[in-house]
Amino acid sequence: MKIIKIKINNEEVEGNEGDTILHVARKNGIKIPAACFHSDLEEAEMSCRLCLISIVGKKGLHTSCSTLIEEGMEVITESPEIARARKINLELMFSQHIKYCKGCVRNYYCRLLSLAKSCNIEISRFTDRKKGYPTYRFGPSLLFYTSKCIDCHDCVQVCRDQGVGFLEVEKKGTFMEVVPSKDKNKDCVYCGQCLLHCPSGSFDETDSVKKVERDLKNKNKYVVFQFAPSIRSSIGEEFGLDYGKVVTGQLVAGIKKLGANKVFDVSVSADVTTIEEAGELIERIEGNKTMPMFTSCCPSWVKYVEFYYPEFIPNLTSVRSPQIIMGGLIKTYFAKKENIDPKRIVVVSVMPCISKKYEITREELRVDGLKPIDHVLTTRELACMFKNHKIDLGCLIAEEADTPWNHPSGAGVIYGSTGGVTESALRTAYEKMTGKKLGELEFKAARGLSGIKEMSVEIDGKTLKIAVVNGLGNAKKLLERLKTNPKLYDYVEVMSCPGGCIGGGGQPMPIDKEIRKKRAEALYNVDSSQELRLAHENPAVKHLYEDFLNNKEVIHKICHTHYSRKYRGKISKTFKMIWN
Repeated sequence: MKIIKIKINNEEVEGNEGDTILHVARKNGIKIPAACFHSDLEEAEMSCRLCLISIVGKKGLHTSCSTLIEEGMEVITESPEIARARKINLELMFSQHIKYCKGCVRNYYCRLLSLAKSCNIEISRFTDRKKGYPTYRFGPSLLFYTSKCIDCHDCVQVCRDQGVGFLEVEKKGTFMEVVPSKDKNKDCVYCGQCLLHCPSGSFDETDSVKKVERDLKNKNKYVVFQFAPSIRSSIGEEFGLDYGKVVTGQLVAGIKKLGANKVFDVSVSADVTTIEEAGELIERIEGNKTMPMFTSCCPSWVKYVEFYYPEFIPNLTSVRSPQIIMGGLIKTYFAKKENIDPKRIVVVSVMPCISKKYEITREELRVDGLKPIDHVLTTRELACMFKNHKIDLGCLIAEEADTPWNHPSGAGVIYGSTGGVTESALRTAYEKMTGKKLGELEFKAARGLSGIKEMSVEIDGKTLKIAVVNGLGNAKKLLERLKTNPKLYDYVEVMSCPGGCIGGGGQPMPIDKEIRKKRAEALYNVDSSQELRLAHENPAVKHLYEDFLNNKEVIHKICHTHYSRKYRGKISKTFKMIWN
């Protein structure tokens, strides 16, 4: 790739051919303000016009997010003319952004407020153009405050990149506004990438904090928390800790300070998912059943198949997600062991995504008539609870999760990253199919943040063709391939969010490729440092199968489900602001 030399503020810097000025500036630590730019998005919308610069020898001001570097180019990032233009553009931006900062999802890291401070602008100089605009609620998971939207269209672009296209731009009078699609063939799958990539806090998860706080105060309730594998390497960011810092023990300690009766690690039930999924894969291979088998622990992916590609529903594994399996175990096995009425038990899941709020509403997942999970808190929501209770995660002394589900295998922990489910299943499937121990436990071809990873694995004389996918846009490409070549793969893992759960819609902000990479590396380091790295060798799980999951009827009730064609979900609209 050709290296190009330019000057920015008289400082010589280098970039690759095809780089933008903004990219090169940021790579070299040179600050240029920008509101609508996000490194995950390939197309520059140029809507905020805050990244303005001037180029020696060229007239006018230019957007650095869209201007490609040229050999010998001289760029100026600060001047009275640039400052004046930025200030006016930012003031106009605030005229279409209702200022309700308290409770906003971006309250602690608001790019707009930071820019307003640095540019010394009056945020209420112009009348609020969007006063009285509606708030949309997409199912049980997501809120869209159109009165806060600055029309940068980042959400539209990321929704399109996800292969969904549910958010669209519509002309209203002289303005273009973001709206949910009216097309009945499009629906939100609650991946939450719009929320992560919105610079103005226009999207938010539906509130579960108040409900959890209420149940924690109710003496008649027995509150059990469980946390997903990826939470341990992300929640620390909310308290100023390094990206990817593993804080499992502090996380447990913080939850106990909130008043939880028990705290369990969902990575243990991920070990159960692995065993069941490996078993189903072997059964499909040996019984010549529907192939390839798709993973199903990501509810956005499941809904995507059920809504957009229902012909592939039989390909989804019937195994429930780890959070649902754990919830079912808590309200059956654990309740009986502890002699607690399961109707008294409140199960709270701490999850990296907002789609899990949708998953717990699915009727087919009930166990003995009860919802396995009562509330889902995102990583951000739990961090908010900690802050409300003045609990600083970084200052806590680590504590262990509670027995019997406190020690997962490393295979359970890596579920939090793309490729983790595949690697976990292969470790167990290999031994089940061959009766031999794996020499090398790491399937490195499944790792990394590439959108579609392909690999072939030899097991007992059989060659398994595998695809590992992250990001629904990539899943769409793969499904279209399978339409023409259904025998292309034997096993397909799909995670809706870029990077998998470590990049989920409920995770801390900001987010980019480097942050996702550090969170994932931390999970793999947990795995490699443990002696217990195989799901089927986990003593707690082995005991569970001996003591409870010891017949097909119980296993099916707790660990398996079914799927069906889905149609356009409910979208409600109110003209009154809804706040968490």
